[in-house]
Amino acid sequence: MPATSKAQQKAAGAALSAKRGETKKSELKGASKGMYESMSEKQLEEFAETKRKGLPERKSDS
Repeated sequence: MPATSKAQQKAAGAALSAKRGETKKSELKGASKGMYESMSEKQLEEFAETKRKGLPERKSDS
């Protein structure tokens, strides 16, 4: 499943980095912290590898 916004893609990248031990879990904030706890490494990879071109900065509410 691809990310639906640049913010979501970046949060997934941060969570993935922590899952792999490249950054500290304590450095995570907001959505990336929730993603770290609720998603597998494979799911995070799918979100993080989404191409950013054409994605909105933030997901719209509708």
